[in-house]
Amino acid sequence: MIEIRMHGRGGQGAVKASFVLAEAAFQGGKYVQAFPRFGVERRGAPVEAFTRIDDKPVQIRSQIYYPDGVIVLDPSLTEVVDVTKGLKKGGWILVNSDKEPDFFDFGDDYKVYTVDATEIAVQNKLGSRTAPIVNTAIVGAFAKLTGIVTIDAVFKGIDSSIPRFQEENKRAAKQAYDEIESG
Repeated sequence: MIEIRMHGRGGQGAVKASFVLAEAAFQGGKYVQAFPRFGVERRGAPVEAFTRIDDKPVQIRSQIYYPDGVIVLDPSLTEVVDVTKGLKKGGWILVNSDKEPDFFDFGDDYKVYTVDATEIAVQNKLGSRTAPIVNTAIVGAFAKLTGIVTIDAVFKGIDSSIPRFQEENKRAAKQAYDEIESG
């Protein structure tokens, strides 16, 4: 089983990203589970979302305490939230950032990847420059990073989970898939 924890802020699309990722994995024949955890429910507040992907039915019904990987939709969260809490040694961290992966110092136990999902979202007119919606871009980068889902499965997940701006979201996912950087 692969367990992923996403850290974002309300309005960025972390919850929707977990659902798109789960739908993409489901389209690829996997068993999935996706769900959010909210603190204060307001725009800009920290949000966590979780996705489990497995080859057999998922029986666990708790939040993810020891993820295999972490996705950070807002890099400023790394200053206020311990995004590595419980992350398995050898795990990976995907950060939405215009910085190189080496900019982030999470220690030597993790592999860090970055993609500028914010700029990709703005270029594809997903949200606004001040409030970009980065969810589908980050899922596209995840697809390239892990190979757990294909970009075509991500497109199907977008078709199934995103009611509007599907083509723009697919372009964002593909662009992030092509632009992810590893440290």
